[in-house]
Amino acid sequence: MKAKLIRIGNSRGIRIPKPLIEQVGLEGGVEIELEGQSLVIRPVTSVRAGWAEAAGKIAETDEGLIDPIVPTEFDRDEWTW
Repeated sequence: MKAKLIRIGNSRGIRIPKPLIEQVGLEGGVEIELEGQSLVIRPVTSVRAGWAEAAGKIAETDEGLIDPIVPTEFDRDEWTW
């Protein structure tokens, strides 16, 4: 698909057709990177992406922890009950 650069102030821009925007899932912000001689445009990923799934895993465990409890040197050698 070809597109023309358009003038936006001192910058240039392109119009991205609606079907491509919908197919990729672009909403709001995007990340633009240079890879070789190509511009790559990606949707901005949320900093908290995947938190809901991680919280669900925590709720499924007996102790409320995802990772196993690993005793430290202090636990083994110095701590007494």
